[in-house]
Amino acid sequence: MSPHSTSELLAARVRLPQHVVHRSFVAETVVLNLRTGQYHGLNPTAGRMLEALADAPTAGAIVPELALEYGVEPAKIESDLLALCQGLLERGLIEIADADSA
Repeated sequence: MSPHSTSELLAARVRLPQHVVHRSFVAETVVLNLRTGQYHGLNPTAGRMLEALADAPTAGAIVPELALEYGVEPAKIESDLLALCQGLLERGLIEIADADSA
């Protein structure tokens, strides 16, 4: 999978593929790739970002909400979100939705 530019990723709708499931717990969110059998643990902040991405029209749309929620600068949230998304993309745990898919 080719890396996405910062602006492309922020403007994209991100979703979990059908072969990926997740479950949130107090201390972490566990994400399981059913195709590979590998699971990945996300800290509570990354788990919250993944949760917010599920309903967002674009990845960038969650930045102001999370910045307010965590009381940090939007640039910090954006940076952390981009790092999270790139890592999840590399592991096949999220995908960029097509423009015409819901």
